[in-house]
Amino acid sequence: MVNGAPGRVITTTFASNISRIRQIVEIAAAWGRKTAIVGRSMENYTKTARELGYLEYPEGSIVHPNEIGKLADHELCIITTGSQGEPTSALSRMALGDHRHVAVKEGDTVVMSATPIPGNEELVSRTVDNLFKLGAEVIYDAPSRPHVSGHASQEELKLLMNILRPQHFLPIHGEYRMLVRHARMAMDVGVAPDKTFVLTNGDVLLIDEKGARVGDRVQAGVVYVDGLGVGDVSQGVMRDRLSIGSDGIFLVVVTIEQKTGAVVAGPDIVTKGFVPEHDAGEIVELAKQRVLDGLAEARTGEHLAESAALKDAIHASVASFLYERTKRRPMVLPVIMQV
Repeated sequence: MVNGAPGRVITTTFASNISRIRQIVEIAAAWGRKTAIVGRSMENYTKTARELGYLEYPEGSIVHPNEIGKLADHELCIITTGSQGEPTSALSRMALGDHRHVAVKEGDTVVMSATPIPGNEELVSRTVDNLFKLGAEVIYDAPSRPHVSGHASQEELKLLMNILRPQHFLPIHGEYRMLVRHARMAMDVGVAPDKTFVLTNGDVLLIDEKGARVGDRVQAGVVYVDGLGVGDVSQGVMRDRLSIGSDGIFLVVVTIEQKTGAVVAGPDIVTKGFVPEHDAGEIVELAKQRVLDGLAEARTGEHLAESAALKDAIHASVASFLYERTKRRPMVLPVIMQV
């Protein structure tokens, strides 16, 4: 791939995959290319790996991202982040033409050295499409096979288990089916079933001098942070926000005489995010009549219904009308003022 590329080679992999980064640098150097490492997380990982002695480069093989423009295209290889299509990653910004050091162009070859994690397929696909739009050639799947998994195989895991010979085993990280199979593998190589644990979010593993055992569960899950509040947004609030964001809000204000129920003012209607203002006039006028119809239906003989019942009646009348007319379900918010 590197030898046959007519211009720059841009490769992407996980920033933590130090061995893959080293391989790319060595291959690029063997074909006379210098390598620029682009992306904050990758720069941090490689810097730390070099300081600890885990990563060595051929002499003179690395250039700073600021020097990318000084090299001929056939002399350059770029390693960057964004193998999973992360929106803020360096490769995604390159694909959108929004990176300060690298402008993808025709003649570039982009090698995606990673398999999309389940759930990231759409992000990766969008990034690949954007790169093609800029004229790049993208190598991302079979039969080119640019990626080999960095995860251990089953036999490698068995070897590790036989070397360590653990008394207890707790698989972590992965889908639940993966955890179960990993636990079964541990039992196959000798770990006792009652000392092998498969836990889910909220489970507690107690470890002390007596060994390990599952304790009582604790509350766990997604915690919504909203401004200065942490975890204080209810499902009801979230549903309201989704409703408003989807179809807008329809605010109805009407003032009635407390004793007789006669309409003193209104109904006045304010809409936001529902329909364009120039289309709202006729709908609003018809909705006003529906408000009056709802109030009339809420009366029982000469008696005026409670405020909550009046609001329910207005809501039901207006909401059904709006759906019949527009097939939309904005949040209908009645406000009744009594004088």
